[in-house]
Amino acid sequence: MPRSGVDIRVQRETFDAGAELNRFLARNPTSGGVASFVGQMRDFRGLDRADGTPLTAMTLEHYPGMAERQLADVVTEAQTRWATDDVLVIHRYGDFAPGDPIVLVIAAAAHRGPAFDACSFIMDWLKTKAPFWKQERGPDGSTTWVEARDSDDARAEKWDKR
Repeated sequence: MPRSGVDIRVQRETFDAGAELNRFLARNPTSGGVASFVGQMRDFRGLDRADGTPLTAMTLEHYPGMAERQLADVVTEAQTRWATDDVLVIHRYGDFAPGDPIVLVIAAAAHRGPAFDACSFIMDWLKTKAPFWKQERGPDGSTTWVEARDSDDARAEKWDKR
């Protein structure tokens, strides 16, 4: 049964990852491990910049109401699997430029292992199953709707075995 705090936000507005982490740490002074992940918009599509396709912008759309419900469900699942003290998830939607923050996941637990695992589990779920749709734009104005990569799916599948 989940026993921890939860803060889930789906928003258009930007966030300050450092300020969010500091607030999170202040409300979890006795947690022994805190793991965080910040996802930013890349300036390329592909596995690496050298071989990737340049990008200039991205739009993220979501299904209002459903996104928040499904995020709450995945956080509850993480809390059921690992003894966390607190979890924060911020996921933005709207228009982005390279370097803009998109997602922040922070998990606190008594020890580092559960914090890392909960954070990683939530991010893997966000990359493969969350009701967000991504459209990338190149320098020439071309747009491409993006699907989860096979590597993202393979990473997420490891949690099915636990």
